[in-house]
Amino acid sequence: MFKTIRAQIEEHIQHLFQEEGIPLVPLKWAPLPFEGVWGLSTSFFQTAAAEARSGQKVIVPQRAQEIAELVRDNLGNLPGIARVEAVRGYLNLHFNAGEIARRVVDTVLHQGENYGRGAQKEERVMVEYAQPNTHHSFHIGHYRNTVLGESLARLMSFAGFETIRAAYPGDIGLGVITVLWIYDKYYKGQEPSGVHERGQWLLNLYVEAMQMLTPRDDETPEERAQREAWDAERRAMYRRWDAGDPYVRDLWEKTRAWSLDELRAILDMLDVKMDVWFYESQVDEPAKEIVDELIARGIAIDERPQGPVIVKIDELLGLDKEKYRTAVILRSDGTTLYITKDLALARLKFEEYGVDRSIYVVDNRQSLHFQQAFKILELWGFEQAKKCYHLAYGFVSLPDGAMSSRRGRVVLFKEVADEAIARVRAASKRKNPGLSEEARERAAVEVGLGAMAYAMLSVDNNRDMVFEMDRALSFEGRTGPYIQNAHVRAGSILRKAGGLPAQADFAYTLSEQELVLVDMLARFPDVVQQAAEEYRPMVMAAYAYDLATAFHAFYHAAPVLQIESPSVRDARLRLVAAARRVLANALYLLDIRAPEVM
Repeated sequence: MFKTIRAQIEEHIQHLFQEEGIPLVPLKWAPLPFEGVWGLSTSFFQTAAAEARSGQKVIVPQRAQEIAELVRDNLGNLPGIARVEAVRGYLNLHFNAGEIARRVVDTVLHQGENYGRGAQKEERVMVEYAQPNTHHSFHIGHYRNTVLGESLARLMSFAGFETIRAAYPGDIGLGVITVLWIYDKYYKGQEPSGVHERGQWLLNLYVEAMQMLTPRDDETPEERAQREAWDAERRAMYRRWDAGDPYVRDLWEKTRAWSLDELRAILDMLDVKMDVWFYESQVDEPAKEIVDELIARGIAIDERPQGPVIVKIDELLGLDKEKYRTAVILRSDGTTLYITKDLALARLKFEEYGVDRSIYVVDNRQSLHFQQAFKILELWGFEQAKKCYHLAYGFVSLPDGAMSSRRGRVVLFKEVADEAIARVRAASKRKNPGLSEEARERAAVEVGLGAMAYAMLSVDNNRDMVFEMDRALSFEGRTGPYIQNAHVRAGSILRKAGGLPAQADFAYTLSEQELVLVDMLARFPDVVQQAAEEYRPMVMAAYAYDLATAFHAFYHAAPVLQIESPSVRDARLRLVAAARRVLANALYLLDIRAPEVM
């Protein structure tokens, strides 16, 4: 907010120092605590210390104060500055509130949807998310993964990084083969109609298969023998897939397509557009070649056929205490593991896509896995390994309990989303009966999905969370609808005004609520950078709530259309428009739509 004014002041100080023969030491500025007035402060202790080092006989604190007073007395009348103080070696600049408000509002309205966008960075970032295993159905945990990754991708791009969105569905493994096995054995030729129905049916097949294959305490010898025979059939099918058996591969591709159709339909519903699709099966063979390379380079140890291929990470790093442990990168039977394929995928990212930073949005159970993978990449010689980051997140449950795919206790995203949308639709009919059905349906989807997204993003990603529908849909408190409602209220004021003044001066005593709202608008660009640099969408979620709170307070305290003074009315209308714009920008970065009506 103060960059232009600060640059002008620094230019004055440079000229003054040259005239006075004072050594030029780069100034470090810090904002003064906001107490209804904005300001900046800088210290001259380093400048005084530089004079002392040059041989001048000075007492540093006293000289710092002298320099501060010299600058104060020579700044003159700069636009936007209300008061200048020299206090104990510091120069404190207090800005004219009306001038700052005008500059902030004008900047927001001029830059529009680009307000807060950072300068272009040199690094290329890939964010990997939206990667459920195929042959299952998209559940609420997958949704947390997806909205967390999408919000981070939007933040990275908005902050100025070239950003690539990548999905990496797990389309092979024993869990996938389990579904193929039971489908082939009992359900061959069956195919439910409907994209979501097929995905949910595959999940039900997996649950049924796991019930058949899981040992029971009370099973008879005959039942145990039957279970072991089924397990042998399943594992034999996995070997056939690995060998490229045409029948198994065709069956796998057909059923895999059902899962991917459902995934793409949900991503479209969430306005998520992936740039690159990787598949676990795609890197299976390259992963085996990488194992051979790591063995040849002395990074991996081949203990086959008695044991697997391993990497003794701690030993290679020369660590005395166990930290990364020993990683198995190939089973004794020659089949790959998740880590093997992650190594192959990382090389693909670095070499073919030129990725400088790779961010993996994966649940927190995989923390050790990624620590091991990143260290093996580093030992392998990839400099990018130091900028690989695991964005971990906790589990999602509903108040009635945790999920388990194996036991069939899965909270499907589509069911939760449909209920959220239905509740918003019903509430809209009660509160806004005159709304057209088309507008009502659009608002129901925007608010219902927005409530879900904000509930996921407003919680620390490392924590497990319980999704409570009633709380998420509330129009009060830290919720998506509360923030969206601020955007709707701002839009309503602007529509009633019939137009936006081309310009306005804030040449009046601004209320406390106006000052706080302007301050929140001014912070937005810095919040974008912070959230991106820390890989924390929660930072933006907290800001969006604080901005909405500031707007609601302004809405209730400061009349806009009813104010008698035309100049004040014009200024507040432009402030409302600026607030609406920044609310929309913040909501976009959270993958939440900004509704016109509710």
